[in-house]
This record gives sequence, structure tokens and C-alpha cells, in this order.
Amino acid sequence: MPLSNSQDRQLRERAAAVIPGGMYGHQSTGLLPDDYPQFFAKAKGARLWDVDGHELLDFMCAYGPNLMGYADESIDAAYVSRMRQGDTMTGPSALIVELAETMTAMVTHADWAIFCKNGGDATQIALMTARAHTGRKTVILAKGAYHGALPWCTPRPTGATPEERANRFFCDYNDIASLEAAVAAAGDDLAAIFAAPVKHDAFVDQALPDPAYARRTRELCDQTGALLVVDDVRAGLRIARDCSWATLGVQPDLSSWGKCFANGHPISALLGSEKARKAASQIYTTGSFWYQAAPMAAALETLKRVRETDYLEHMEGLGERLRSGLAERAAAAGIGLRQTGPVTMPLFLFDDDPDLRQGFLWSSQMLARGVYVHPWHNMFLCAAMTSADIDQALDAAEASFAVVKAERPALGPVAKLSFLLA
Repeated sequence: MPLSNSQDRQLRERAAAVIPGGMYGHQSTGLLPDDYPQFFAKAKGARLWDVDGHELLDFMCAYGPNLMGYADESIDAAYVSRMRQGDTMTGPSALIVELAETMTAMVTHADWAIFCKNGGDATQIALMTARAHTGRKTVILAKGAYHGALPWCTPRPTGATPEERANRFFCDYNDIASLEAAVAAAGDDLAAIFAAPVKHDAFVDQALPDPAYARRTRELCDQTGALLVVDDVRAGLRIARDCSWATLGVQPDLSSWGKCFANGHPISALLGSEKARKAASQIYTTGSFWYQAAPMAAALETLKRVRETDYLEHMEGLGERLRSGLAERAAAAGIGLRQTGPVTMPLFLFDDDPDLRQGFLWSSQMLARGVYVHPWHNMFLCAAMTSADIDQALDAAEASFAVVKAERPALGPVAKLSFLLA
């Protein structure tokens, strides 16, 4: 039985009158099954409650920001305490220096930090810094990689001009020959190569980086004088306590961070090496809330937890247990389920499901059993999850696989996603 959602439906009707399209971004109408809630009332630990009062085990973690658990008491206490002293002020508090010192001490390649609000802010500053450093315009991106929603990189370019999206070449992730061809095409104008820490594109299987591909990316940047940018906004602190490519022995010149290093409080960062310091000091970038002190206090508390606890190993253990349990239950049901990406950032896709009809049905069935998963976007584990949570998810998955097997022959296409899957 689908969850009752009268309050959510009423809010959708009101939103349609005052918000373009009813909602924007990753919660836009039509991107999820119709029975999925769009509005939520509260969150605690690993769980959400929608406006109709349904409790949900949340494997989206706010699309990544929830690292230690929603409404974590010590992190939120640090935020509130600093807010009461002064938050958005004419200039920054001393915490901006402490946070920059903390992050540069944690991240091997980093010698300096600039703080902002969203991941897109950080990747934009990275682009500006690389162009200022090299005096060049062109960047190389992997096809399908997401680096934010600003005009130069938004995946849906309506409203962006050709000029804003110029000076870009593309390669295939993990394909060295394709990367080398893009570098050759850029010629003497290459300013930067933007690298995703893993292939975490929507709608397709994820892939871990090939160490040879990562090393060759670094070599090509060194040979051409371009800067290597690792966009760790999504994966930062879920793969390593350092920049994600540090696990491969590859150090970037710049790395962008966001989402979870303040456990959901609004802050992001660009970290850079000494090589790029002068260029970063010459560009002009700012925002009214970029000096905000309370998120910096939350970040310092979160990063203390990162350094002093086994949060990452805990999430990895739960992720392995979830992955093996889902594989067993899918096989027992005769369902072809593909699980890709890091175990802390899983993606689930079904075999023979080009328009996601099975994925949408399974996700809806999981929701009806109190588990929020996503039919086409990578998910996230958080440190507040427990073995009991994984058991709940596996029990829900087993029952949901049975429904998919029974209803699969009669499923129709998910027509609403045709514009994205084309």
C-alpha cells in the first residue's frame, strides 16, 4: 500500500502557484515516483519524517550532507553556541583561520582554503583560479560528470549561452586514450582538468577510478602546466579522511569540498596547493554569507569527529553488509540487481530496465516499507546508521523484490524521465 500523503499533496498544490514548476533542482516534480514525499517535517540520526508523519530510514542523507547523523547534538550545539555570539557579521570570526588550519592539516595537497556555501561555488572558484594561474581558458571534463549547476557546467543548459559553455572538451572516465585526445584537442589553451573522485553519474553504473587513469591525469597536467582539480564535493570524507584521490597516490592542485564536512550546515570550500596560491589571491569572489561563523563551528566539530572516531570504517562495514545482503536477496528472487560505486555511496540499478520501470516500482515498494532509496541517483550511508537499520533495509528489499518479480511483465515505461534518459 502506498503511503498516505494528503499533507504533501496540499503543499504541492500551493507550491505550484508560487514556485516555477512546483519545485526545482533534484526534488523537481517527476524525477521520483509519484508516491514519494516532496516535503519533510523533521530528521534525526538516519531517519526522516515527512509532513504526513511517516518515518523513513533515509539512504539519501539529504543528497550527501548528513554524515554523522541528522540533528547531531554536539555538532548542532557548536553551531547554536557560535550563532548566539555572532554569525553573519561585517567580517569573519577567528574560526575562519582555525578551520582553514584544520582542513589544510587534514588534506595532504592543501596549503590554503577559501570558504563559500555550495559545491558549485567551490568548483567555480577552482575554474577561475586555474584560468588565472595559467592565463588559459579551456577545461577538460569527463562526460556525464556533475560539477554543479552554474551555467558553464549545468547538465541541463536551458538559459545558458553558448559562450558560457565554450572552452570545454570532454573525455570518457577511466579512458586514458580519450583523456589524451582531449588534452591534444585543447592544445596550448588547457587551464585545468576537472576530475570526479569516482564516476558517480546519474542513471548509469558507477565506477571507481583506475589508478593508471588518475596517474596519467596528473602527468598530463604536469606536462601542460594545467591544474588538476578533484571535485570532492559529493565524495569527500566518505572515501577517505584526505582528498579521495590521495588513496591512489595522486595529489591534485585544487580540490572542491561541500555537503558533509559541517554535517549539513551550509558551507563549502576550495582547497589549494602552494602552486595556485598567487592566482587564488588575485581573483575576486565572495558572498554575503561566506564568512558565516556558525557553520564553521559546526565544521570544526564535525572534523574533530572525523579525526577521532571510526566513523568511516563503521560506514564501510555497514555498506559491505548491505551490498552482500542485497545481492543474496536479489539472486534468490531471480532479480538482476547491479550495485556499483563505493559501499558508502551505493547505486542500485536493475538489469533490462532501460527506462527505470523496475527501479521506480522497487523504490516505491521500499518507501511503503519505511526505507527511502533513490531509483537512479547514488545514495549515501551515514555514521548514525546501525546494523538494525541495515536489517530493516534488507527485509524491505526482499519483500520489494518479490513485488517487482510478480509485476514486472505488466510494467509500463516511466515516460516522465524520457527527457533525461534520452
